[in-house]
Amino acid sequence: MAREFIVPGQIVTGEGALTLAESQLKGLGTKALLVTDQVMIQLGNAAKVEEALKNQGIDYAIYADIAGEPTDTMIENGLKIYQEEGCDFLVALGGGSPIDSMKAIAALAANGGNISDYMGKVIDGNIPGMAAIPTTAGTGSEATQFTIITDTKNDIKMLLKGKVLMPALAIIDPQFTMTAPPKITAATGLDALTHAIEAYTSRKAQSLSDSFALSAVKKIFKFLPIAFSEGSNVEAREQMAVAALEAGIAFNNASVTVVHGMSRPIGALFHVPHGISNAMLLKECLTFALDGAEAKFADLGRAINVAGETCSDTLASQKFLSAVENICRELEIPSLEGYGIEKEKFFNVIDKMAKDAMDSGSPQNTQKDITEEDVKQIYRNLWD
Repeated sequence: MAREFIVPGQIVTGEGALTLAESQLKGLGTKALLVTDQVMIQLGNAAKVEEALKNQGIDYAIYADIAGEPTDTMIENGLKIYQEEGCDFLVALGGGSPIDSMKAIAALAANGGNISDYMGKVIDGNIPGMAAIPTTAGTGSEATQFTIITDTKNDIKMLLKGKVLMPALAIIDPQFTMTAPPKITAATGLDALTHAIEAYTSRKAQSLSDSFALSAVKKIFKFLPIAFSEGSNVEAREQMAVAALEAGIAFNNASVTVVHGMSRPIGALFHVPHGISNAMLLKECLTFALDGAEAKFADLGRAINVAGETCSDTLASQKFLSAVENICRELEIPSLEGYGIEKEKFFNVIDKMAKDAMDSGSPQNTQKDITEEDVKQIYRNLWD
């Protein structure tokens, strides 16, 4: 069966990538809106992008009010600045939040309305040019046609999509990931791991997405613990930046499954960072999914060398699950209770979370039939 495979218009990777990509920025427009956050301003990372724009004679305005995961309100505020400043393209610098925000601002700049209007629809239109510069190795948003925005009126994390949301330019420069603290490194790295695992075991997987997913999983198991414990290790940071990109490309084309479907409601209602809520769910979700894609999970176990070629698929898949549990433990991922969430409050919204998870469509990509009641039980299992 023929399948489409989508990647960013151009990708520049490695040390010095921003310098190499300067001339490509000039081709996107005449005035940029730089979408970022206050941390990037304070660390001086935004100044490096400003310098790159100045070097090419590109005018720009800055929107640096992305705080936490993006909301509809943040998007409205960013759109106002984009329009008032007369911008004609966008550059995002930061983790997934600024990059997702850039995409949503661009969508509204082209099509109008409110961002919540696009829930359940495919976004199209003549979107302004976009360049994504990730500062964390995790979300892969620089390589996807998706954006996740919280609808503050309905307490829902909206998964919005459209090919036009794929950045024209992705700049993967490890200098920007060096400043990520250990907790952010862990959260975003495990987000990338989740992307890769889910893409590889998805009903929508294809040969090209499998290649990127396998490569990402191998890199993450090898280099994420090093990046976590040795933040200044250049090789680990560079390898993780590439792994996050690979994982993003993989899930952009194969989609995600039950973990992401169940993670978004936790984030929306309890304000748990996306990578952490993914990691909290990995053990229980993969335990559920394991026998539906045993051979694929076994491949992953062999790829990271926790299982040998002569190992049965059943044992190899179980060894992979154990390796996932171990890396989450090594990276100090808390439980829901350890994060400070009250069990009673959590159980009171399980019905809503399960419905929202199923409505997203992601759990149905799991290679095992899953019902809303299954999702509720997995949520309950998080407290056992």
